[in-house]
Amino acid sequence: MQFSDFSFNKSILKAVAEERFQTPSLVQQEAIPLILEKKNVIVSAQTGTGKTAAFALPIIQLLFDGQDAEKGEKKIKSLIITPTRELAIQILENFKSFSKYSNLRASAVFGGVSLEPQKEILSKGIDILIATPGRLIDLHTQGNIDLSAIEIFVLDEADLMLDMGFINDIKKIERFCPKQKQTLLFSATMPEKIVELAKKVIKSPVVVEINPEETTAKNIGQLLYYLPKKNKTDLCLNLLKNTINGKIIIFRRTKFGVDKLEESLTKNGYKVASIHGDKTQGIRNKAIEDFKNKTAHILIATDVASRGIDITNVDAIINFDIPNVPETYIHRIGRTGRAGKSGIAFSFCSPDENAYIKLIETLIERPIKVITDHLYIISKPKQKRTQENTVSKHKKGRKSEASKKKKKRWY
Repeated sequence: MQFSDFSFNKSILKAVAEERFQTPSLVQQEAIPLILEKKNVIVSAQTGTGKTAAFALPIIQLLFDGQDAEKGEKKIKSLIITPTRELAIQILENFKSFSKYSNLRASAVFGGVSLEPQKEILSKGIDILIATPGRLIDLHTQGNIDLSAIEIFVLDEADLMLDMGFINDIKKIERFCPKQKQTLLFSATMPEKIVELAKKVIKSPVVVEINPEETTAKNIGQLLYYLPKKNKTDLCLNLLKNTINGKIIIFRRTKFGVDKLEESLTKNGYKVASIHGDKTQGIRNKAIEDFKNKTAHILIATDVASRGIDITNVDAIINFDIPNVPETYIHRIGRTGRAGKSGIAFSFCSPDENAYIKLIETLIERPIKVITDHLYIISKPKQKRTQENTVSKHKKGRKSEASKKKKKRWY
């Protein structure tokens, strides 16, 4: 299937071709025709499967015919809610690229930057608005955003919005919009609270599910190292020196862990950039740019900060900390091996993370290859047997019951 098989306007197809999009991904093949038919759609598919284009392209097509119909100020026809600033910027770039041969205007509003330039852009009128929940509510409360003409309402990365505590904000924003509208929900996973939200805000949706095992790239090598926690940095340095080349993303669970590893790698002469939630927007943007243009060869990130950021040509992933949510593992390794290219993912598992590996292997329905010839080897955990109680029931304790009763407790 080609993008030309969809009923897109020639100017959209021209923009798609210039972005070197040729074959639609599975999620695009399934979702685009449904959105063009103006159906309400729920899409469950992991990060890296082409979800942004799956809603951006049909939205541009649906708004294309009416772009010049109204004289005077433009009104916001499509609203895309997304959890992070990085995602908002990335989605805006997609809309601008795909709509460059139209008169549609798109803009993004998000926190961490001044309100005034955003107010100015909104005052000139736009067709498509991408927004983070907090900033949108602020601007709406101040009377700078009119959502009365919304035709298409999109919730992007819904499960991440749940994790970040935005569910009540989303319900509030949905009430700002007209009742009659097309609603699209995109999520990597579908936890119960997201299912409940979908029932409240989406009427009669068509559900598109792209299973993780279908999209876990077959061309990604997956290697697992069992080792003590204290040796993870040593193993990381050893692999960087002897095994891994090119552009590398290293995932850590905490902001502190990101900073600590960045310090260690920088001391050892590596060009490193990092992103996490405590860094300012400017610093995060620069880190991503440095990594994209190879000023830095290694990017260290937390999952929330890196979610949805589109970085191509990543050669390897290191799971420095094993994620406790198995779907997160799939999102992480999906950063490499994109567009038919090969990639490799290295995972460092300390004894306290063994249970997470079992969950991941259950999800991907196959074992991850264990590397047994490295410097810090711990043998693969065996199935634990329940130990029988070897203490005799009749054996007397060292202290009598009377002495135990007399003993004073500190609590």
